[in-house]
Amino acid sequence: MSRIGRMPIAIPAGVTVDVAENNKVTVKGPKGELTRVLPSEMEIKVEGAEVLVSRPNDLKKMKSLHGLTRTLINNMVVGVTEGYVKKLEVNGVGYKAAKAGKKLTLSLGYSHPVEMEDPEGIETSVEQAGSATVILVKGIDKEKVGQFAAEIRDKRRPEPYKGKGIKYADEVIRRKVGKTGKK
Repeated sequence: MSRIGRMPIAIPAGVTVDVAENNKVTVKGPKGELTRVLPSEMEIKVEGAEVLVSRPNDLKKMKSLHGLTRTLINNMVVGVTEGYVKKLEVNGVGYKAAKAGKKLTLSLGYSHPVEMEDPEGIETSVEQAGSATVILVKGIDKEKVGQFAAEIRDKRRPEPYKGKGIKYADEVIRRKVGKTGKK
């Protein structure tokens, strides 16, 4: 049995989990509502204050879907109770970020400022933390938060020589030694 798939998902107070036909799971909580259609082969049951996921047989595909299904439901429950936050740091001389309404404007050394619109369900904010500018990406859907954070990071990835660019707050950049002149 899948160790992760077997674990029950505790439903906190103020959260409701509904399972409709074709395994359409709806999770409502204080921060919002998330809906997702999960693999129809998995059996999802709400028993009391927990959700249980079981698989029909031990085929390799079913085993891999078992843990995935449980984790996706758990991410939805955590999302509607606590939400998800990704921190990005903008490092580099002249590199900056600004927020106006739903528009995030990034100055990243290009000839033009890069403008990004907040997608639905995602909220960004900009703070100054010492020398680096920090961009916070917040939302209730883990997948959307991670995707938008990755799109922001892709506008100027960190380079290994000076560490300039946009990086995740917990990311470690492997630095390289620059060239040395000949004598």
